[in-house]
Amino acid sequence: MTPRVVVADDQALVRTGFRMILTADGIDVVAEASTGAEAVDAVRRTRPDVVLMDIRMPGLDGLEATRRILTGGEHEPRVLMLTTFDLDHYVYAALAAGASGFLLKDVTPEHLVAAVRLVRSGDALLAPAITRRLVERFARTEPAAAPVHRDLSALTPRELEVLRLLAQGLSNSELAARLHLSEATVKTHVARILAKLGLRDRVQAVVVAYETGLISPAGNAGLTPTRTPPPADR
Repeated sequence: MTPRVVVADDQALVRTGFRMILTADGIDVVAEASTGAEAVDAVRRTRPDVVLMDIRMPGLDGLEATRRILTGGEHEPRVLMLTTFDLDHYVYAALAAGASGFLLKDVTPEHLVAAVRLVRSGDALLAPAITRRLVERFARTEPAAAPVHRDLSALTPRELEVLRLLAQGLSNSELAARLHLSEATVKTHVARILAKLGLRDRVQAVVVAYETGLISPAGNAGLTPTRTPPPADR
């Protein structure tokens, strides 16, 4: 099925460029928005699969627009945040609000298309290690305005162990090697963790692990994310 996308950015040239790139690859851009309020309205009208959301827009910013979109009813699209800087201090709050990842505005056409298709399929854009580094940098100084609190008591001891390691940045293959399990079993554990905690993807799982105190942002504060985040394990 062709992904349906809303592009929200206060710069007309950015919106036009993204539209041209996406439509050239067969992706349907169903609406554009220049403000957060317009983005919320566009999502309600068009029910897209993915929203490309600029963090900084006049009036209602992209962060608040994301919160409203992801708490607005039955239809909740995936949101990819657009930012000029790879360490924008809003990124952590955006991930905690439910965004499935972020993109730099100078993203290559190939990576933009791949990112949209990736999150449309249900994955998160950020690898666990990249998400962990963002959380470690901002969790203490930039708490989310709408934190995602979850009761971890629903998880089995094995699932807690998987969540702890996932939040430390291990991929599925690394988790399998560490726990002496098959990758298929690891994927099953991850899927059950997301289902029990009501989470969209691995990105939110990492955020929840920090917010609940399962792990703490210590020991790796000097790490910085790479400029172009690789896709997360499926």
